[in-house]
This record gives sequence, structure tokens and C-alpha cells, in this order.
Amino acid sequence: MRTHSVILLLVAVACVGAAFVWGRSTLRLQRASQRITSDLSMTGSGLEAARLARAAFRKSLHTTILYGILAAGAAISSISEESLFSVPLLAILIPVIVSLRFGRSFFAEAPLAEALATAERRAGEVLDQEESAPRLWAERLAPVDLPVIEGFEVGRVYEPGSGAMAGDFYDLYQTAPTRLAGVIGDVAGHGIEPSITAFQVKYLLRVFLRQYRDPGQALEELNVVMSSTGRQDELVSLCAVVFDTAAATLRFASAGHPAAWLWHDGEVRALRATGPLLTLDPRGSYASREIPLDPGDLVLMYTDGLAEARSGQQLFGEDRIGNALRRDPGEDVTILCKSLLEAARDFAAEPLSDDIAILAIRRT
Repeated sequence: MRTHSVILLLVAVACVGAAFVWGRSTLRLQRASQRITSDLSMTGSGLEAARLARAAFRKSLHTTILYGILAAGAAISSISEESLFSVPLLAILIPVIVSLRFGRSFFAEAPLAEALATAERRAGEVLDQEESAPRLWAERLAPVDLPVIEGFEVGRVYEPGSGAMAGDFYDLYQTAPTRLAGVIGDVAGHGIEPSITAFQVKYLLRVFLRQYRDPGQALEELNVVMSSTGRQDELVSLCAVVFDTAAATLRFASAGHPAAWLWHDGEVRALRATGPLLTLDPRGSYASREIPLDPGDLVLMYTDGLAEARSGQQLFGEDRIGNALRRDPGEDVTILCKSLLEAARDFAAEPLSDDIAILAIRRT
């Protein structure tokens, strides 16, 4: 057998080997592409990885076919009488050697594409969670739907500020068949940590208001527990009002919270703080006040974002809030809350950046 025929035969064998390497890579990429596409149809994520896998599959398929054709051409030339093609075909050995040398890395393209798809899907899931977490958390702290309590009308408004997570919250629940508790509070700061603290405060207070009839005593117990956490930098303002329909009384206690407003006996009065901010003093004392409860009485509570809406150096202020109740104490409680929020927006020179929660409760 002539020398050039031997050479061409060797080239043909090498091309077959290269075609085998690329063929295996093609099969793996095809399976990976199918799995990624199937995952994309179910989860909706991994689009870029699917495109990458399909492109890599087409590239491998093209290269496999090319080496197959070259192998056939070299084999045919090896039995030809002409030696014209021997030398040019030797150049084919360069990509053949590359294919054989880096075949292992070609095989890795399929798992890499799948890994990219998995990473892309997980990143999408994380983004979805990050987008939904503040909304879901806010629904726990300031729920849209409050329980319907016979004998009471309840209005509420919650307006998140510029931060992703909020520390404002409100709550409404029965502590006994004839007692209804309304609570509003605010944890200093923004972000996840104040939100977690607000969640703790809200649900711990539920326990203490069921345990103690006096809201002042409930706040004292709450202050002791929250002060023991070692996070005294997260100050909490809070106002708790307990309506007792059997005793026809209203009892309230406030931990450094902005003045709530009460419509009672034909006049509006302020329900001011009866103790310091929670966690400010572990031994802080919290008094409570008791007021007769009549049909038509209304309590309006809010967080400081409402009173501190600013126009230049001037604040919206507590008095404007009290005057809004004084002008029309019989207004629907939901309309009252929304009107106050709109009034603060109109007053402010810039968009409201702090969280605002408003809760209005009327005894019917």
C-alpha cells in the first residue's frame, strides 16, 4: 500500500474518532436541551439556558457531521490512485487532535448548560420571593381583612413608605366574649429587623391582653419580655385600647405612641402616652385610663408617619388629625381613614416616605 494511502487511512480513522467524540457530546446536549426545555415549560424560567443548550447542540451536531464527511472523504481518497489530496488532508489532523485532546471538556457542556438552567431557575425563584415577601409580611402586620365584630364598625388604612419592609402594624381581636382589643404600633427604623420585631410585639401582646384585663399591665409585661432580647435600639411605640361592652367602659394604655383621638360625649379628646417607649426602660411603668363607653363613641389611632407628613418646616401634626374627627365624627370610619391619608398627601410638599397605618373603631 502506498504511503499516501496509509496516511489518508489514518486520517479517516482519526476523523471517525473525532466524530465519535462530538457525537457523544451531541447526544448529551440533546438530552440536556430536552430536560431544560421541559423544565422551562413547567417553571417558566431557564430561557437563556435553553437557548444556550440548543445552540451548543446544533454546533456539536454540525461538527459531528463534518468529521463524518471528512472521514468518508479520507477513506475514499486512501484507495484512490491520485496522491493530490494527501497533503491538504493532513491539515485535518489539527482539529482532530484538538477534538481528541479536549473531548472531556466538550462532554461537560451538557451538565454546564443544565447547571446554568438550574441556577437561572433558582435565581428567578429568589427574585419572586424577594418581590412577594414584603407584601406578604405587610399583610401579616397590617391585614387588609379584619374580623367583623358585632356592635363595632372598623376602618383601616395602610400605606407603605419607601422601604421594602415596614415596622408599622395594627391588630383587632376579641380578648373575651365582651371585650375587643384594638392595637396600633410602630417599630423604629426600616428593613427586615424592625419588621420581625413588629411581628413579635404584635403577637406577644395578643397573649398578654388575653392574660391581663388591664392594658397597662399587658404593656409592662410586654416591655419586660422585649427588653430582655437585648435589642434596646429598636424602640417601639404602641397604643392599646380595650372596649368592654359588658362594663360599658373603654380602657387604654400607650407606650410613647402619638396621641389617639376619642370622640365621646359630644367632644374630641386626646388619649396620650401613659408610659415610655417599649425597650427604652426595662423597668418602665405603664398606667391605663378608663372612660365610659357609649354607643357612637369612636377611637382614631395612627402611626407617626401621618402626623409627621411635612411641608417645608411644618408638620401635618396631631391637631389636624383631631380636627378632622371633630368636623364630622359621624363619618364612615373607612372614609375617615382614607380622607386623613389624602389630606396628609395634599399637605406634604413631597411624596410620603414613611409608613402610615390608621385604625378607626366605632361602638355602634
